[in-house]
Amino acid sequence: MFDRKVFSQARRVVVKVGSSLVTDQGRGLDQQQINSWVAQLAWLRQLNVDVVLVSSGAVAEGMVRLGMSERPHALNIQQAVAAVGQAGLAQAYESAFQAHQLRTAQVLLTHEDLSDRQRYLNARSTLQALLALHVVPVINENDTVATEEIRFGDNDSLAAMVANLLAAELLVILTDQPGMYDKDPRSHADAILIQQAAAGDPAMEAMASGGGVGRLGRGGMLTKVRAANRAARSGTVTVIASGAQPDILKHIFRGEVQGTLIYPDKVPLDARKQWLATQLPVAGRLIVDKGAKTAIENHGRSLLAVGVVDVVGVFRRGDMLVCVDSSGIEVARGLVNYSAEETRKIIGQASDKIEKILGYVDEPELIHRDNLVVMGR
Repeated sequence: MFDRKVFSQARRVVVKVGSSLVTDQGRGLDQQQINSWVAQLAWLRQLNVDVVLVSSGAVAEGMVRLGMSERPHALNIQQAVAAVGQAGLAQAYESAFQAHQLRTAQVLLTHEDLSDRQRYLNARSTLQALLALHVVPVINENDTVATEEIRFGDNDSLAAMVANLLAAELLVILTDQPGMYDKDPRSHADAILIQQAAAGDPAMEAMASGGGVGRLGRGGMLTKVRAANRAARSGTVTVIASGAQPDILKHIFRGEVQGTLIYPDKVPLDARKQWLATQLPVAGRLIVDKGAKTAIENHGRSLLAVGVVDVVGVFRRGDMLVCVDSSGIEVARGLVNYSAEETRKIIGQASDKIEKILGYVDEPELIHRDNLVVMGR
């Protein structure tokens, strides 16, 4: 069992709040709730804890300002609505933090910002500089410019990536539920709150799948579990808890049992492999045979074309692919050396036959072990 008392020793914490909380279920920015969270974050700052806030709410606030009752489906309208709401969201946090003599910085990110290694390092350096200056970064997805191809999809994923980026010890995802239940509590009166579980436990994703998606946000409980799994790759512990409970952050930091705790049960990945595993969008999938799976998992080998039995998706050289076994269980992920069209021609073939098949050879490996992350570790 994970001992929550270690939270009091954490030096860096990422807190994520969702749209339904920030905007009081869509009725406009809930300044009273915002003030409450900010007061708790200010309390953490007094304890010399670095705090980073990831906040949804720009689209929801824009909807209120524009008199919309349902989230628009068209991407360009969503972007326009986000632009309208973002100014109010930033102003609300700035005012709340100023009451505690704290400065804030608005940081807007897209998946593209973190999928490029240089931009990833630049983002990390900027955030670390802000923390060194005792500034509280308030981070949101850059909905105004993000396209479907470069979106995080939800701020739960973004919060996990920020936790990876900054090697935070603790990620707190505040939601409108007390935590995660073994079944949907809205339709099952006997639902039981899960107090803690190991990251990567497939039973957690199965139980979270029935959580649904909110009217205002893009995520549900499943996205929160997946975010916790992602955060665990850098050694971050995640707590999913109710943002409406008074002083919830203080209770968590003091080691009290609150919400659902998801802890890492593997050794954290090194910095580059962490980036590979957590920051890059997946472009396709390779189904590998038993021999390739064993070579990758047990012997740290590269993935060769001979060990691949099928290819899914359209991708280019250098894209991130997921490698799964015949049952669909993820084995690894990494940067592929050939395009989808080229890969389909060479799967099942020995490396020394690649040049004859394609007329050239870039690399003898389909994915080199230096660019391959074993997900079970």
